[in-house]
Amino acid sequence: MQKNEEKIHIPPIKSQGIKTKLLPSIRELLSKSSSDAAKYKRWVEPFMGTGVVGFNCLPGIKHVMCDINPYIIGFYQDLQSGKVNEDNVRVYLEQQSIGLQNGSDEFYKQVRVCFNEYHSPFDFLFLTRCCFNGMMRFNNKGEFNVPFCKKPDRLSPAYITKICNQVKAIREIIQAGDFEFKCQDWTVTVQETLEDDIVYCDPPYSGRHTEYYMQYDPMDDITLKFLLNKHNPDFIVSTWLVNKYRRNPVIDKVWEGYDLLPVEHFYHIGSIEAHRHSMTEALIYNFK
Repeated sequence: MQKNEEKIHIPPIKSQGIKTKLLPSIRELLSKSSSDAAKYKRWVEPFMGTGVVGFNCLPGIKHVMCDINPYIIGFYQDLQSGKVNEDNVRVYLEQQSIGLQNGSDEFYKQVRVCFNEYHSPFDFLFLTRCCFNGMMRFNNKGEFNVPFCKKPDRLSPAYITKICNQVKAIREIIQAGDFEFKCQDWTVTVQETLEDDIVYCDPPYSGRHTEYYMQYDPMDDITLKFLLNKHNPDFIVSTWLVNKYRRNPVIDKVWEGYDLLPVEHFYHIGSIEAHRHSMTEALIYNFK
């Protein structure tokens, strides 16, 4: 099996835009680079998201996983400490499955209210797996506000087992490795990078509406490029290149002159199937 075809471990936290389909291409870039990957001291992510890329790349070195979303960071810190594990997740989800069957939408709303007040990592996991279309969105008060997926049988026994297996796999990766999870702004993380780091950046796609706990616009792409160049680590930046309707203007205005690997896949975001289409993403990188 080739390096870029190795097994992919899917995190238990679900979110639209997860970069699972980019992983083979990211692994390919790392393996084909003339830079010796063994030289890297740290893997750094300023925009961790679900963490799927970092959990599946360059094991054996320190991973610094950062995000401005405190609930993502808190969940993985609790997984690292053992507060959250596959056994207590199973107990929790089996209890919640009864509530979904009996109350469905109303029960989901009750859990959402409870999470927005007490911020339980278990409730956070529940919401990301039972919300509409796998979206992760927050209002201007920082409250999770995505509606229910309208599937009363969402937490079937098979689905619960799937989630628990994901919890177990990622917990073992974290506890076997050297992971640090930090809740901070991406600009702080990039300014903490060093020349012997490999930095993977998956910022919210500028030009596309998002309410993922932060705002990000084309000027932020310019700042990201400036800070990466200033601190001079090797980096990979993922963004969208072209879709059915247009080309991403940031590619030519900000990232012109860098190497770019296009990756085409089906784009699942959209409330109905007619709004979902293929798109080409871009992996921008600065090493040979």
